[in-house]
Amino acid sequence: MRNAPLGIFDSGVGGLTVVRAVQQLLPAEDIVYLGDTARVPYGSKSPETIRQFSHEDVRFLLDRGVKTVVVACNTATAHALPSLQERYQVPIIGVIEPGVEAVLADPGAQRIGIIATRGTVRSHAYQHALALKRTGLILHATPAPLLVPLVEEDWLDHPSTHAALHTYLDPMLERGIDTLLLACTHYPLLVPVLKQFLPDGVRLVDSATTCAEHVKNELTKLELLADGNTGKLEIHLTDLSDQFEDLSRRFLAKSPGRIMRVTL
Repeated sequence: MRNAPLGIFDSGVGGLTVVRAVQQLLPAEDIVYLGDTARVPYGSKSPETIRQFSHEDVRFLLDRGVKTVVVACNTATAHALPSLQERYQVPIIGVIEPGVEAVLADPGAQRIGIIATRGTVRSHAYQHALALKRTGLILHATPAPLLVPLVEEDWLDHPSTHAALHTYLDPMLERGIDTLLLACTHYPLLVPVLKQFLPDGVRLVDSATTCAEHVKNELTKLELLADGNTGKLEIHLTDLSDQFEDLSRRFLAKSPGRIMRVTL
């Protein structure tokens, strides 16, 4: 199984930031990526519907012989991960636990800011996971709904993006946060502007990088690291448009190659 592909899915193409981070850290891994672009976003759906969609996504990847599944969607991780792990035999990894572990890797982390989609903030998944692992944390979770469309518009360093970041982050900074957790896979594209925006002393944790590191640790522990692959990437989307192709190129920072449209 070690040379079987790694499966990664998201409700759209934001999870390609996780693919990019995995490729940088584990260049020998073959990857099958599924973006459920016909039904994006998951965050506006009910928990029951999110679980249904997530099971369909996992079955699609298992049919392609993947050895592990990465749920590169914060909303799906929050609402569906336990039921996925209970039903399927392959290891299934979400993005929340790696982000939480990365935050708490700093013993001095005390005041944590979290920005995410409305659905992720509303699920309280990050807040609950952090509070379970360390008592006394002061948590400030803020929905940041404008950031996804701004990223998809490629307005990464645009005045509108700066204004949105001020709106979302200034209240947290006034409360003295020492860590900012980016709890959406679109947000890593904002890291360069965020590094200029945040004052010295505020640590930045992004879900794509932390998830890739967690995947490496899990595959190492399970003796599933690839040793003979070429690191090829297959991208499957449930809806295909010029927009999704452009976004795929931007999120991967290179040509995505052939993208296949599939039906679940």
